[in-house]
Amino acid sequence: MRYMDDLKLTRRDLLIAGALTATAAAVPTVAGAQAQPAAGRVDSPTPPVMSKVALTVNGQSRELDVDTRTTLLDALRENLHLTGTKKGCDQGQCGACTVIVDGRRINSCLSLAVMHNGAQVTTIEGLGTPDKLHPMQAAFVKHDGYQCGYCTPGQICSAVSVLDEIRKGIPSHVTGDLTQAPLLSAAEIRERMSGNICRCGAYSNILDAITEVAGGKA
Repeated sequence: MRYMDDLKLTRRDLLIAGALTATAAAVPTVAGAQAQPAAGRVDSPTPPVMSKVALTVNGQSRELDVDTRTTLLDALRENLHLTGTKKGCDQGQCGACTVIVDGRRINSCLSLAVMHNGAQVTTIEGLGTPDKLHPMQAAFVKHDGYQCGYCTPGQICSAVSVLDEIRKGIPSHVTGDLTQAPLLSAAEIRERMSGNICRCGAYSNILDAITEVAGGKA
């Protein structure tokens, strides 16, 4: 069994082979570490790209100089200090940031301010004031359409737009006949308001408020 004799290794041979293997494995790690920036080194940050944006917000002309990455929501809250519009999920899922832009409701957290240069923007502050409430605001108070109130500005802006959509004949997912104007119904309202989440669960009261206003001017 000569081939067995050829395979015999001494303890010294094994130690040498193990050391060589460990060294070979460590070489890429050391090389990678040397390629990294020196400890404590901080590269200069890239300055933001700024842009001027002209908006008409609640009937007033406003001109902003904002970072091009600024959302419409942050521009309203941080630059114009209109904090009635709320930041909830910041992912377009809760509806707390809903505002009306050029007659249509949008999630302002998903839209960049620079996309709306020249636009007409209505926030909850522009719908009514404590002294002169919008009919929808008054109906929410009457029917207790809020509890904590955090989602209420977005709920009200959506509710106003929902009635406008129905009046214009814009169908929804539950509209039965797409060749005719949608009928005002609980199903239509619930479907159209489904993008606005109320974690307090005041949905039935919100429906009552919208239904009451539906017969009047919203």
